[in-house]
Amino acid sequence: MHGLNIGRIDLNLFVVFEAIYREGSITRAASLLNLSQPAASHALARLRERLDDPLFVRRGRDMAPTPRARELINPVREALHGLQGCLAGVGGFEPAQAQRTFVLGLRDGLEACILPPMMQVLAQDAPGVDLQSLTIGRRELAPSLAAGRLDLAMDVQLPMDADIRQAHLMDVPLVVMLRAGHPLARMTALSLADYLAARHVLVSSRRRGPGLEDFGLAQAGHHRRIALRCQHYQAAMATVAATDLLLTLPDMLAQDLAPPEVVVRALPVRLPPLSLYLYWHRDQDTDLALDWLRRRVLASAPGQVGQIPG
Repeated sequence: MHGLNIGRIDLNLFVVFEAIYREGSITRAASLLNLSQPAASHALARLRERLDDPLFVRRGRDMAPTPRARELINPVREALHGLQGCLAGVGGFEPAQAQRTFVLGLRDGLEACILPPMMQVLAQDAPGVDLQSLTIGRRELAPSLAAGRLDLAMDVQLPMDADIRQAHLMDVPLVVMLRAGHPLARMTALSLADYLAARHVLVSSRRRGPGLEDFGLAQAGHHRRIALRCQHYQAAMATVAATDLLLTLPDMLAQDLAPPEVVVRALPVRLPPLSLYLYWHRDQDTDLALDWLRRRVLASAPGQVGQIPG
C-alpha cells in the first residue's frame, strides 16, 4: 500500500476483503459479517478504487484473488489478528456474551462423537456461539486452515508445515462390527483366521488404496478381502446389519452409532489404535475465543486425553 495514507482508508474495508478472500464469495462473506450483499460489494468497490486493483475476479461461481490480493492477504490478516488480540487482551473473552460462528473440519463419524458434547458445552457456557462442520480433503486441510476457511480440524496425524499447530486429541482402539445373526457372532471372540476369511466393508473417501487398518494388517503379513468400499460409516453399518460383511471401525463410533441389529467384537490382531489430532493455524494462537474453543474440544474428547501444548 505504498503511497497511501492508512488514516484515509476505512479499516473495515480490509475486514470485508479478508472475508471475501476466505469465502471466495461476496455473498458468503456478507453473510459471515452480517452485512447485506450490496454493502459488501460497495466495500469491495471502495477498496478496489483505493488500491487501484480489482483484487478479485469472477471464475464460475467463485471470486478468485488477483496477484495483488494474494500479496496483501497475509499482512492484512496479521494486522487484523494483532488488533483482535489487543482488543481481546483488554476485554478478555467472555463465553456467555460471545456471538461467533466457528468452522470445524471433521471426518465422517467424528461428527457424531464430537458435536453432541460440544453443543452441550456451548448451550451451557456460550449460547451465542455457533458451529459449522465441514468435510475437507486431507490435501486441503492446511490450505483451508491458512486461508481461514477452517478454524479447527480433527484428523489422524498428518505431515504439516510449521505454520500448522497440532495437539493430540485421543487414541481410539479398533473393533469389529458384524450382524447379530452372523455365524461368527455366536463366538465371544473372533479368530484371526475367521476374520481374514470373511468379506469386509471399508469406509474411505478415496477411490482406491488400503485403509489404515490394512496397513497394520499388511505389516503383520495379513490381507483381507474388501467386498464393499463406501464413503460413510452409517451406510457401512446398515450394510453390515443386512449382510455377512464385517466392518472394522474405531470403538467410539461403534459405541455411538451401532444399530441394534449388530454386535461388536474385539479385533483379533494387535494393531495400533487410531490416533486423532486437533489442528489449527499459528495465526490463531492469540485468538482467545479460539483458544477457549480448542480447550473445550479437547476436554470433550472421549477419555479427555487431549492437552493444549504450553
